[in-house]
Amino acid sequence: MSKTKEETLEVVEETEELSPWYYFYSVGCGWCKKTEPIIDELNKEGHDILKLDLSDSENKKINDELKKEFNTQCGTPWLINADTGKGICGFREKDIIETWLDGKDIPAPPRPKGPMPKPPFQGSTGKEETKWKKEYKKWAEENSHLPKIQSADEILARPRPKSEPPKPPNPQGTDAELETWGKEYDKWKNENGHLPNLQPVESILQRFKQQRDGAQQQPAQNTQVLETKISKLEKRITDLEQKLNDLDFTVGEVDNNPTDWEIAIEDKLDSLLDHLGV
Repeated sequence: MSKTKEETLEVVEETEELSPWYYFYSVGCGWCKKTEPIIDELNKEGHDILKLDLSDSENKKINDELKKEFNTQCGTPWLINADTGKGICGFREKDIIETWLDGKDIPAPPRPKGPMPKPPFQGSTGKEETKWKKEYKKWAEENSHLPKIQSADEILARPRPKSEPPKPPNPQGTDAELETWGKEYDKWKNENGHLPNLQPVESILQRFKQQRDGAQQQPAQNTQVLETKISKLEKRITDLEQKLNDLDFTVGEVDNNPTDWEIAIEDKLDSLLDHLGV
């Protein structure tokens, strides 16, 4: 028996229904880069997790609506079931995400009871390293509930900076100020060439300047919009004043008391002038 038109439409609507499994990510997010291959692998296995880049305004709108609906806050990565509100905030391993896909609640990951002692700089004295090891041992014992705590020797075996990097420059700094900071950073970078993934100073300065120029252009755009609105309001005031001048109120004896209509018009003009700051 052939299907009716209504039955066919119902099947199409069912197959086109969007997945409730959302994965929000942002470009440049380190934990998102670790989550991405896990999501791809799960989708290849038959799951249907929608990948939503927050740089897209529509995706950002969906993100904000879900946070408001389920009264939650999270950066990226963020996985959430749009129907139930059950989600995962931050990076989690594949088995945890599979548990989430099964519809189960995911407890928050264990949190440290305090900040980990900062490892000594590369090239520190043996005395400084010994002191840090004692502090780290105490911290590790207090945070034994955390998974995969590394030993002090494992941490010291990793590349470490030889000194503190220069503090970021003023976001609204001039080109000269940014260039001065760039020279300091470049010197620090050369001294710490053993560290992996250090960005070239040119790329960092370019990003700083783009962010600064974008922030400066925004007020100018807002001012232009405001000036356009003011111009339109001024025209409306002029038109209202002209209409008032064209009206003939002389009917027999002149009544110097304003009518209700005149009072209403004056109130509107006062409101417009207040809005303009006149």
